[in-house]
Amino acid sequence: MTLQYIPPVPADQVRQLPTRDVALLLLQHLAKTTGYLQYVGLMSSARQAFQDEADADRLVERLSDGWCWLEANALLSREPSQSEAFRRISRDGRDLAKDPEGITRFEARERLSGPLHPALEATVRTNFELGDYETACFAAMKAVEVAVRDASGLDNSLVGVKLMRAAFQPHQGGRAGGPLADPQAEGGEQEATSALFAGAMGAYKNPASHRTVDFDDPIEAAEIIQFADLLLRQVERAKRRQASPTR
Repeated sequence: MTLQYIPPVPADQVRQLPTRDVALLLLQHLAKTTGYLQYVGLMSSARQAFQDEADADRLVERLSDGWCWLEANALLSREPSQSEAFRRISRDGRDLAKDPEGITRFEARERLSGPLHPALEATVRTNFELGDYETACFAAMKAVEVAVRDASGLDNSLVGVKLMRAAFQPHQGGRAGGPLADPQAEGGEQEATSALFAGAMGAYKNPASHRTVDFDDPIEAAEIIQFADLLLRQVERAKRRQASPTR
């Protein structure tokens, strides 16, 4: 009797899906196995399973890509009690295998994997990692508001949209503009910057100040935080411009 090998991922899906999706299907398969994981053994079994496919070599290569994607994203890790050849599913990998929808949260965290502006690294990142997206987004935009007020020197009575409009008011007709407006920029660019900051406050900070906002999409929350990071860096640029002797 011929031994039948079951492919870890169906051939049609290996052919059609992008590497990430092949990797996630492979993760589901690996989570059902017992014992330690071994790359060479898995690839050998896959080659046997795909032996009747015309593109067997290509299918095995795609599975290899999926394995490497899992390792690169720390979903597979070395097994410290064994030789270098053995792997185990990491904690994040186990969580993801139990909840396939968790890939959205995983990708959202990946968006914030790099360094953020120092004003966002503590409270904002912590709340985001805890899944409190509303607090994280509000805190991110609050950090922008605080940075603009500190850099502009404007009164505490100005908040939100009004503060942004005052800080970035364009220079017009020889009249001095807001303390953070760039006098060297074209008038339309100055107005666009003012609208950018005011719009950020109106869309993402003010609503959360007055009512509960349901941020149920972690990727959207991550992008709002990235937007706040961009605005904070623009404020830093404005501060350097203020300190320049050629201003």
